[in-house]
Amino acid sequence: MGLLSLGTPLAWDEAKQYADHVRTHGITQFLHIWDRLKDRCGDELLWGDEIEYMVASFDDQEKTVKLSLRQTEILAKLQAIVDDIATDRGESDSVPTFHPEYGRFMLESTPGSPYTGEIRSLLSVEDNMRCRRHIARKYLKDSEIPYTMTSFPRLGVPDVFTDPYFDPLDAVSSHSLFLPEEITNPHARFPTLTANIRRRRGSKVAINLPLFIDTHTPRPFVDPTIPWQRNVYPEDPEAKNGAALLDHIYMDAMGFGMGCSCLQITFQACNVTEARRLYDALIPVAPLMLALTAASPLWRGYIADVDCRWDVVSASVDDRTEEERGSKPLQENKFRIPKSRYASVSLYISEYWMNQPAYNDIDAPHDPAIFERLRKHGVDELLSKHVAHLFIRDPIVVFSESIDQDDTTSNDHFENIQSTNWQTLRFKPPPTNSPIGWRVEFRPMEVQLTDFENAAFSIFVVLLSRAILHFNLNLYIPISKVDENMARAQRRDAVHAEKFYFRKDVFPPGPSQPTSAASSCPSTPVSEHGAPILVNGVNGKEKKLRNCYPLPPKPDDASPSGAVEDEYEEMTMVEIMNGKGSSFPGLLNLVYAYLETLDMDEKSARQIEEYLDLIRRRTNGSLRTAASWIRDFVRSHPGYKHNSVVSQEVNYDLMVAVDEIERGLRAAPDFLPPNGCPRG
Repeated sequence: MGLLSLGTPLAWDEAKQYADHVRTHGITQFLHIWDRLKDRCGDELLWGDEIEYMVASFDDQEKTVKLSLRQTEILAKLQAIVDDIATDRGESDSVPTFHPEYGRFMLESTPGSPYTGEIRSLLSVEDNMRCRRHIARKYLKDSEIPYTMTSFPRLGVPDVFTDPYFDPLDAVSSHSLFLPEEITNPHARFPTLTANIRRRRGSKVAINLPLFIDTHTPRPFVDPTIPWQRNVYPEDPEAKNGAALLDHIYMDAMGFGMGCSCLQITFQACNVTEARRLYDALIPVAPLMLALTAASPLWRGYIADVDCRWDVVSASVDDRTEEERGSKPLQENKFRIPKSRYASVSLYISEYWMNQPAYNDIDAPHDPAIFERLRKHGVDELLSKHVAHLFIRDPIVVFSESIDQDDTTSNDHFENIQSTNWQTLRFKPPPTNSPIGWRVEFRPMEVQLTDFENAAFSIFVVLLSRAILHFNLNLYIPISKVDENMARAQRRDAVHAEKFYFRKDVFPPGPSQPTSAASSCPSTPVSEHGAPILVNGVNGKEKKLRNCYPLPPKPDDASPSGAVEDEYEEMTMVEIMNGKGSSFPGLLNLVYAYLETLDMDEKSARQIEEYLDLIRRRTNGSLRTAASWIRDFVRSHPGYKHNSVVSQEVNYDLMVAVDEIERGLRAAPDFLPPNGCPRG
């Protein structure tokens, strides 16, 4: 999660003295990258996924499951194993890699090398994910299992939930009532990040999820598992003084949010223009994919009345002071900041004509001095505002050894702030001294229980991104409506119970609606050196997914003639995915239209169809979301007392069932199709 450095991290009182230094030099570093690479063009489509696992430890005699805190030991073993695999193969790029994460029970995995636009590469995603899980599982203890679950249902309960056990009384970084210090990765960055967020905020973080009220849930619900009278840390009285809300699940530490697992996708774009275009286009898609991947209805031993992690993570890293949150008048701080550092995107950034000023309709404060500095350097207004908006934040972790850097060769100060703005999408400049180009990271999705699902959602997002560029689609709606969609996406059974704002007509003016592969092929793409990129397909079809779609000029009749409010409406998820009316065919049908432009064999087409069928069936309700399936499993368990409590017995059986489903040992026909089982 973000930038990992070796060195001595500064406590907040020291670190804050260097905030302006980090911001100033971070902008200098960005400008060096901008000057060198703003004209870079012609990069091919390379992309990758990040999947996070939680490692659970089982005691089948006692029927308990706990989080294994052996991350350091496990990663050391996995690193040795993958090094051996790379040596045996004589190559390292294709060997999966494993990385540390915030939670000491977590592992992050990525492909050893990026996927390309080749069809065979696209169809290797599931096998790659299975390979990573297999490697991780093979070198764990027999009693340990790597799960792709968004949240551990009993993280923070009064009973033992970690292996080994540690007492929350030693939570010196978070001062949590529920989570011990040892839940956190021991790398100096993580406990410092935890402590400095608390110190900067002036209190512990406060996370409150609405409790799912069942037939035997006490009303009002006053949580008996909160140690209301504890008096160890200065913040201990916060819960009884109003931080813990009635009828809610209260959590008070960064570990509850950053201990969640997710599925993220990063694309390399042709150039900075295409990256900004793709970034904007996927902003309205983010809440939809959050709802479709909803997978986390259980928190701290209770059933929540929401299905997603987003607001938990957002509140868990919310370092804003009372002044910045608007609770007090500004005196010590510069800005009132409407959102946490972990939030939905606040600004569109593309200069393409489709992006109208009216779409950036929320308060997104920016640092005026940084904005002016960027503008004077020649950076355009929209990108300057985006960067200046990110840089209203303070650097939370500063390493004493890294304060003074060579701004021409390092981007650590820039990444210090960039990487701790955790938004639904991230616009990523090229790293220094690297062949990597301009990128976009798609961040909202919850990790799914099986590799089939994770592959399906990854492939769908990649194909949708190509359809957007290929057909030059216009998905813009006001940011305020995207924010409303984000709130709705997290509600219980949002896929079917909620409507979402979406654009009525996604096609630009002119005859651009896809009717066939031939009519929908765009003009010939141009490489970095100005030469045409050959299609190399048959019947005008392309052999692979690609970048470098030239942007058509603004049509004469493209100027907005009506109110922005007339451009969008509330739609069901079925309408958004399958189409509504004559002007909007639906996102799934747009993906199918794009697939018609590709030259692929029948076997490849059938495999892609299996993935898209999962998306379709999750949309129409014939298959449940993970959140819906998990909630129903708990509520139908014979040991559940209909009091909103997830007991150790219920949790054990749930985790066993999830593992059996992932390994193909248990059928779940209302959740996963038969082809979702591991392939032979």
